[in-house]
Amino acid sequence: MERHFFASSELRDLELLEMELENMGVVRPQIHVLTDSEAQLSGYRLHEVSSLMRTDVIRKGLMGAVVGAVGCFLVLAIASISGLPASFGWTPFILLAIVVLGFCTWEAGFLGFQLPNRRFLNFERLLKEGKHIFFVDVRGTQRELLDQAVGSHPGLVRLGEGQGAPWWLISLQEKFQRFVHWAP
Repeated sequence: MERHFFASSELRDLELLEMELENMGVVRPQIHVLTDSEAQLSGYRLHEVSSLMRTDVIRKGLMGAVVGAVGCFLVLAIASISGLPASFGWTPFILLAIVVLGFCTWEAGFLGFQLPNRRFLNFERLLKEGKHIFFVDVRGTQRELLDQAVGSHPGLVRLGEGQGAPWWLISLQEKFQRFVHWAP
C-alpha cells in the first residue's frame, strides 16, 4: 500500500475530504489526520492519529526484541558451554533468557514512548505552523479515487508519498470497528 500525505490549515475541508473518500469505498482505518491542536479535532468527524502511532514505541520495541533475542541466545549459549546446566538444570537459564528478552523489549519500548514517530519528523515544522497533516493509505484503483477526491479540494498541499500500513492490518482494524459497532 502507498501512503499519500497532504497538508491543510482547514479541518472542515479535511472532514469533507474524509467523507468523500469513505463514500468512494476507502475505509476509515486508511485515513488519518495528524495535528498539534487535538482539541480542535473534537468538533469534527476526523480519524486522528492515535497517541501510540505518534510515538516510536513500536519500532523501538521491535529493535529491543531483536537485541533481547540475541541476549537470550547468548545466555543459553554461555550456559551450554559452561556446563552449569548439569549442576543446576536448565530452568534458571531459561528464566534468565526470558527476563533478558522481556527487559530489552520493555526498555527499548519505554525509550520509544519518549520519541516522536520518525515517519512524522518531516512534518514538525508544518505542525508548529498550525497546519494539519492528512494521510491516506491506498492500494490499486483507490489511487485514482484519491486523486479525484483531492482535485476538488484546492486548499490541500501534496507533501509526498511513503510506505503505507499493510492491507491485512487495515482490514483487521475495519473488522474490529464493525464488530464494536455491532456488539452491545
